[in-house]
Parts: sequence; structure tokens; C-alpha cells
Amino acid sequence: MESSSSAGGGPSSSSSRPSRYESQKRRDWNTFLQYLRNHKPPLVLSQCSAAHLIEFLRHLDQYGKTKVHLPRCPFYGAAADPTLGIADPTSACGCPLRQAWGSLDALVGRLRAAYEESGSGTAETNPFAARAVRIYLRDVRDAQAKARGIPFHKKRRSKGPSSTDPAAGGESVSSSNAISGDSSGGSARG
Repeated sequence: MESSSSAGGGPSSSSSRPSRYESQKRRDWNTFLQYLRNHKPPLVLSQCSAAHLIEFLRHLDQYGKTKVHLPRCPFYGAAADPTLGIADPTSACGCPLRQAWGSLDALVGRLRAAYEESGSGTAETNPFAARAVRIYLRDVRDAQAKARGIPFHKKRRSKGPSSTDPAAGGESVSSSNAISGDSSGGSARG
């Protein structure tokens, strides 16, 4: 058992254990460094580029749990919806399992932070923040959304309380429905 000295490595020494995020970040960082060591030929972090990171993300797909239907699959573009008679198509086809976009996005965020904390380089040279990585993640998000039949819409931020009408006594006109775009009243489904 480790002693609970102040060598925890985290910024807050009041807690003897690092937070869940910090623990996950450390595990992800160590996994990535191990991947670089096992790479053929082995790489050091200073040689790492966005291309190597994208290769790593593709490598992780073999451990994924998200079914991504291929365009030739009959379930391509069909979301599981029992009200429409579409059952859960995850077991009915041989389409590949992949890492979910949200998991990859969170992983890249943790690796980006770990890189900056490691002192390996500057924020400008951080391969995890490269444009190619953002484009790859966007393409994965779009492909997975299309394969599941769920269009992705970027959430728009409101520019202030412009939905209040002073002529109507200053009451807001259902701003939550206006922001989410839900006018059907079917917000119980989530």
C-alpha cells in the first residue's frame, strides 16, 4: 500500500487521491506513451505528429463497443426506435465496432492537457491540438451520426435575452424550446 504523502503529483494536496479525471488522464497518457514505444519503428514524444495521433485513434477502434453500420448494411442510417418497429440493430449485422466519437473527443482532450502538463512542448507544437486531429474527429462524428441515422446539429449559443418581448410584459417566449429547436412538445423522449 502506498503512503499518502504529498507526492500525489496533483495541484491539490488536500486530497490523498487524484480526481477521477486526473487518474484517467494519467492512464491515457501512459497508454499513448506505451503505444509510441511499441510503434514500428519506436517513436519518442518529440517525433510525434498529428498523423501518429490519428493512427493511435484508429488503433483504438479494435477495442471499441459502438456499432458503426457501413453504407451497404440494411441498418445504415436507421436509429433504434421501437415506436417505428426498428429493433436494436447492434446484434443483427456484422458491421464493425468502433470507439464512439464522444470517447475519442474526450480522450484527445485529456491527452492534450497531459501533453501541456508534461512540459514536452508548447501549446503551439501540441500534436493533440492540431487541425488534422480536429478534422479527423469531425469526420468520425459525422460518419457515426450518419450511420446511426442521427443528424448532428451544432448547438447555437443565444446572444443574450433577445427572446423577451417587452410588449408582452417581459415574459420569455419558451426560450428552452427555441434554443433546442423542439416545438413538437415531445421533450419527454431523450
